[in-house]
Amino acid sequence: MEELAELKEQLARRRPDGWDGLPDIPLYMDQVVGYLSRQMIPTGDSDTLTSAMINNYIKDGLVERANGKKYGQEHLAYLTAISALKQVLSVREMKVLTTVGREMRAPERQYEYFCQYLDQAMADAAERVDENTTDRDLPKLALDLALRSYAYGLACHRALAILAQRTGHEDLLKKRK
Repeated sequence: MEELAELKEQLARRRPDGWDGLPDIPLYMDQVVGYLSRQMIPTGDSDTLTSAMINNYIKDGLVERANGKKYGQEHLAYLTAISALKQVLSVREMKVLTTVGREMRAPERQYEYFCQYLDQAMADAAERVDENTTDRDLPKLALDLALRSYAYGLACHRALAILAQRTGHEDLLKKRK
């Protein structure tokens, strides 16, 4: 199936720029939005970050404020990670990861971890996709991938809750009133 072959190829090969590939000159918001739209494999309109979303992530403390009206490598690294993570984590859960990450290591190192684990996850997903899947077997593939997502999601949410508890950041997971 041609569409699955294309997906498999994207999963196997397409990756966001690494730290050294991020623009080393500050960008304005419209440039950031355009750049981020090319960082990840698109799944639809809902995965594209807008300027309003970026401003909300800044307000929520996931990303530092811009320097003037310009965004640097650190901003782009966090926003690239958020582009992927927002598909599966709440803002509160992403806040736990970014807060603990900032406490443990420099942004460049955090981004390297993100890229490393994303690469592994994408390669694993590519292995699951069989471009020879027939229309009859497509529901099985979709179910397999969905249930793996569910199981990994369960484990992830629990790991984040444990992480928040052990680092004293339980408050980050509580809903605001």
